[in-house]
Order: sequence, then C-alpha cells, then structure tokens
Amino acid sequence: MKVFRQYKQSDREAVSRIWREVGWIEKKEHELALDDVLASGQTYVAELDGEAECMVNTCPGTLLYLSQDIPVSIVGGVVTSRIGRRQGLASGLVARSLRNEVSGGSKLGLLGVFDQGFYNRVGFGNGTYEHWYTFDPADIALDEKPRVPVRLTAENWEEMHVSRVRRLRRHGSCSLVPGKMTKAELIWSKNGFGLGYRDGDQGELTHHFWVTTKEVEHGPYEVLWMAFQTKKQLIELLSLLKGLSDQVHSVRLCEPPGIQLQDLLIHPFRTRRITKASKHESRIFSAAYWQARILDLPGCLELTHLHADDVRFNLALTDPIGRFLDSDSGWRGQSGNYIVNLGGESYARPGKDGSLPTLKCSVNSFTRLWLGVTQASVLSWTDDLSGPQELLEGLDRTLCLPSPHPDWEF
Repeated sequence: MKVFRQYKQSDREAVSRIWREVGWIEKKEHELALDDVLASGQTYVAELDGEAECMVNTCPGTLLYLSQDIPVSIVGGVVTSRIGRRQGLASGLVARSLRNEVSGGSKLGLLGVFDQGFYNRVGFGNGTYEHWYTFDPADIALDEKPRVPVRLTAENWEEMHVSRVRRLRRHGSCSLVPGKMTKAELIWSKNGFGLGYRDGDQGELTHHFWVTTKEVEHGPYEVLWMAFQTKKQLIELLSLLKGLSDQVHSVRLCEPPGIQLQDLLIHPFRTRRITKASKHESRIFSAAYWQARILDLPGCLELTHLHADDVRFNLALTDPIGRFLDSDSGWRGQSGNYIVNLGGESYARPGKDGSLPTLKCSVNSFTRLWLGVTQASVLSWTDDLSGPQELLEGLDRTLCLPSPHPDWEF
C-alpha cells in the first residue's frame, strides 16, 4: 500500500539508506550534509508497506524576474529506493509537495533533471542552456595582479552563503534562502577549498569562489560557484584562477550570466585543438539541466512588469499534474481558461473574451514563454503551444527578455 506523507524524524535511517543505495552518500560525513538538506525546507516521503522508499525535499528561494524577486520552491532530493522504482512514488510525491508549496506562497517551482521527460509529466518545461567551459587558466587574458586572498573552508559556510545571496544577479537568477544548503554543498565537495576577499564595510566577504577536484596537484579543478558584485571583483577572481596555472592545467567553470568566457581567453581554438582528447581538454559543454513550472499563474503575472507594448489574449491552459492528485486535494494545477494581459501591468483572470485571440498551450510551454527561455513562434514548432500567427508575433515582441540563468546549481 502506498502512503504519501510528511517526513518524520523516525524516517531518518530509511532516507539515509535510500541515499546510500543511489550513491549520493559514500562516507559517514556525507550524512551530515543530508541532515542539512532535511533541515532546509519541507521533506516528504512515500511509504511502501510501512517503510519510506521515496523522498522529495523542497527548499524556499527567490527568482529574479527582470527587477522583481518572485518566491519559488526548489525541488531537490527526489530519490527512490531500489525496490520503489516504477511504482509512481516519485511523480506522486513531487505533485503533492508542489501542492503544499503553493499553500505556502510559492509562485514557481524549479528543479534539476536527471534526464528530460520525467518531470514534464508534472508540468515542468526546459530552461535555457548553461555553458560549462573547461580551459587552461594560464590562457586567461588578464594582466591584473590580484591581492592576497583569504582562505575559505567549510567552516566559513555562513559568510559564503551571504556572499552568494548578495552577488550580482541578472534575469532568471535564483537564490536559495537556507544557508545550510550551501553548507551541504561544501561538505559534499571533494578536496574543496575557497578563495576570496572580505572588502565589506564591516569585513564582510564580498567576492569569492569555491573549487572542488579529484586531483589536487594538476586538476582538472571545478569551480562550483563564483560570487561577485562588480566588474572589478570578477576580474580579480579570474586573475586568482590564472594564478593557479603554475600548477593547475585545467579549470571547469559555468559561465556567469551575461559573460562570454571566450572573450577573456587567449587562442581558445588553438588550445582546443592541442588539448583534444586529453583529460585537460579545452571545450564547452552545453545543456539545459534545469526545468521550471508556474505554480500560481495570477500570482506570477501580478509580479510581471514588462517594458513593452501590451498584448491581451485568451489563454487555454492545460496542466498534466492534476492526474497525480486526488480530486478533493484542493490545488490541482493551473488548467483552465484565462484572460491574460502582458505588459507594464500584467494579469491572468479566469474567463474568456470572444473578441480576443486564443493561445492554447500547456503550463510547461507557457512557463518557458513567460521566463524568456525561447519565443512563442519557436515554441509553436517544438512544444505544446499554438495560436494565431499575429498573436505569436505580438508575444515575440512583448516577451523579448534576457535569457534566464539560475546561476545557482540545484
């Protein structure tokens, strides 16, 4: 018998076992990170025969939509035991956890995917491509000599978390609220270390990066995150990375939003040819590892203020999450008919106006459209979205947004 419910402390050993079965916990100290995750939000479990065999954790955060912060829920730790597979536990538990997050005020759900398709079934759509660039730090085309940095360890998790939250943010960037989520990432980091600067008025950490590596001597090194507030701070952090090149042969870094790292590298194509097929190969890897879905359509649009001409239309929205929720569960997704206005003041109101054109789409594709992942005219070719050509062209003009990048892996 399947039972979906909130996590209890008595589930701790069962949840730990699940994490060990899937390889997320390898050492005893990693269980401390699990405890931090469990303490950072709401956790739900699915039982089979009285034992927890699936877990979902949600973490509160914010997403910057142009200049407006929107409350979001980050869905993480979706994990199923070896005997709980193919029983509908994970999809049912994700759906129920999102229903609960809506009652807590979340407008949007975000998650990282193990592959495309699974979370689409509960209304999630692909985010934008993220670019991970592996390069020789000696090739950074900067001549600035950085100051001597401070050394950071896992014990500095609180100030690193604050520095991450206060970083320069652009459209689509996310911040997780609980500091223990940063602490958990530090505990999981193999041979992790950080370097940075405390330039705040009260000695606060203003800019830093955190690195992990399996091979300390020569790398590759992976920069898990880089937090900065100004151009000067970014240049200083990149100069620090260049200073490691006396010993380190390659560094992997997710491109900061709005920055093309190729602009800051010497001979990127020559280096790529020389290093091809080596473990220090210079290359770019691109993937849309994250997905999003709107949880509260009127709430999201109320916080949407576009610098463009208004476009008004009927929205016939479908939401697949309803089939995973009981008919008496209250919130069952966002399916329905809405009158929508997108512009300086946006809204979505239940109803239908016969004088307006109609956009038909799933919550998956509308979320991608609203975030600026891609255009309405393109989604009409590749996703579940359709409407009159004139309406699609109007949406293309009005929702001409910067590419959204979370800038915080989850």
